[in-house]
Amino acid sequence: MGEAFLIDGKAVSARVLADVAAAAQALGAAGRPGLAVVLVGEDAASQVYVGAKGKAAAACGFHSAQHTLAADTSEADLLALVRQLNADPAIHGILVQLPLPAHIDSVKVLEAIAPEKDVDGFHPVNAGLLAIGETQRALVPCTPAGSLILLDHAAAQLGVKLDGLDAVVVGRSNIVGKPMAHLLLGRNLTVTIAHSRTRDLAAAVARADVVVAAVGRPEMILGEWIKPGAIVIDVGINRVPGEGLDKNGKPKTRLVGDVAFEAARLRAGAITPVPGGVGPMTIAMLMKNTLTAAQRRRG
Repeated sequence: MGEAFLIDGKAVSARVLADVAAAAQALGAAGRPGLAVVLVGEDAASQVYVGAKGKAAAACGFHSAQHTLAADTSEADLLALVRQLNADPAIHGILVQLPLPAHIDSVKVLEAIAPEKDVDGFHPVNAGLLAIGETQRALVPCTPAGSLILLDHAAAQLGVKLDGLDAVVVGRSNIVGKPMAHLLLGRNLTVTIAHSRTRDLAAAVARADVVVAAVGRPEMILGEWIKPGAIVIDVGINRVPGEGLDKNGKPKTRLVGDVAFEAARLRAGAITPVPGGVGPMTIAMLMKNTLTAAQRRRG
């Protein structure tokens, strides 16, 4: 068997964003989708993510509002801003960038967002709608939604029908693992949820026609575990030591996924690279959710 088909998340996300921009334009100026992003504190990674989200919103023709608050902002003040955005008719999507400072209860803040504006898909109402299979009414978390599109793309390339296949989701977070399992069940796959405590993880992975890795541990899933021909969606983004020093004399780092990529690509039918696989899809699906929220408001 040759090397796996590489699933190009950049190319697929560009198509999603082009479709979103066209649909947003069709809504006209009065129905223009509005996205508000709230950043509390000065976490460097969060600033990069928020900047990328704002850029994508502008490229799609959205109204984009960024609210940057000091790290010592009180929980009450943050909740007051969320209530203000809930009431703002120009805003269709509200995203509070995680992690929040330790003195703020993230759950309380996320639950304060109006479910119809919860474009991250983290509100219990949206989680519940997804769990009962009402994906047409839910706003689905962006990373699992994007992963499903990449899975469809890979299956089409390989000429594989997903119906009835065995899938393993490694990871059980509310952000990726659990919603991913619900999406796969909705597409008639037979789903196992595994995690870092699973007794024989190698055996669970070896049975799977579809592997979604979202456990947050670098290269934890070994290449030899992968069933020949399987589709592997690697959600993990882990920074590990690289070779040599950068221009500032600091040790270099590199990004790797949760799957040992080089060994896995020799067995898999299709695999997402890290970076360039699932990552670009997350922002694309955030834009798609914001568009969906705006379209629903229009009825």
